[in-house]
Amino acid sequence: MSNFLQVVFSGMVLGLIYSVIALGYQSTYSTSKTLNFGQGEAVALGGLLAFTLAPLVSYWGAIPLVALAGAGLGLLTYHAAVAPALKRGSESGWILGTIALGPLVLKNVFEAVWGKDDLAVAAPFSPAPFVLFDIRILPMEVLTMGAVGAAVLGLGWFMARTRYGKAVTAVAIDRSTAELMGIRSSLVVSGSYALSGALAAIAGLLIAPLTTTSASMGVVLGLKAFQVAVLGGLTSARGVLVGGLFIGVLDAVTAYSVSSLYKEIPGLVLLLLMLSFRPTGLFGSAVIKKV
Repeated sequence: MSNFLQVVFSGMVLGLIYSVIALGYQSTYSTSKTLNFGQGEAVALGGLLAFTLAPLVSYWGAIPLVALAGAGLGLLTYHAAVAPALKRGSESGWILGTIALGPLVLKNVFEAVWGKDDLAVAAPFSPAPFVLFDIRILPMEVLTMGAVGAAVLGLGWFMARTRYGKAVTAVAIDRSTAELMGIRSSLVVSGSYALSGALAAIAGLLIAPLTTTSASMGVVLGLKAFQVAVLGGLTSARGVLVGGLFIGVLDAVTAYSVSSLYKEIPGLVLLLLMLSFRPTGLFGSAVIKKV
């Protein structure tokens, strides 16, 4: 039983990281009904920059630099791959554009700079775990849980209390009406892409000391976050959080009870079922359009 609880806890920590990346998907979808399918490359960038910067400026000093780099990558993705497609009115151009820029172009750039090998990033705390209720807990796992909680609470406060957050909410509800009220929706959408990239990069920085980092890590993590977003609902932050915990625990339990070779299968099957029977997700709501 103690081994099983250990597996569940580890899955929860990993699921919280999935949730942070999935919040980026939710951010862009809410303002523009588009998704950045190169989101995983922002995760890889965060981990790779942590590997490079942590020895120079410390792990803590790398955090703002990684967040800025992720935001810059998000803006690059929007202006290079998404905005031109939206301007042309192409419903599929942004899909192809984000895939081409992310998994195809950026992944190869990262491999050219950092190589293809897995890279280790030292944790800012002692690697020695402490035991709570027969569960071995790493200090880095506590930091990850705290960082995710702070991100969720901070985003909630930002959306509810700040002027920009209210503009994001207005654009998400009705973009045309928001523009008539003087809100520049293009700035709001580009800001959502910057936020998406920053969240993903921070997720990469968090996960790197727990596992390793590499130029190819974003492919799997981006897909996992997409599963989480679809399961929980692209319109529900609560759903993204619950979906992340569920997928993380499901992966960990499958790897423990069956085999690590098959841990991806249950999540993929669940993704197909959700897309087929409830595309709005467990907590998402359908959008009714008047025509």
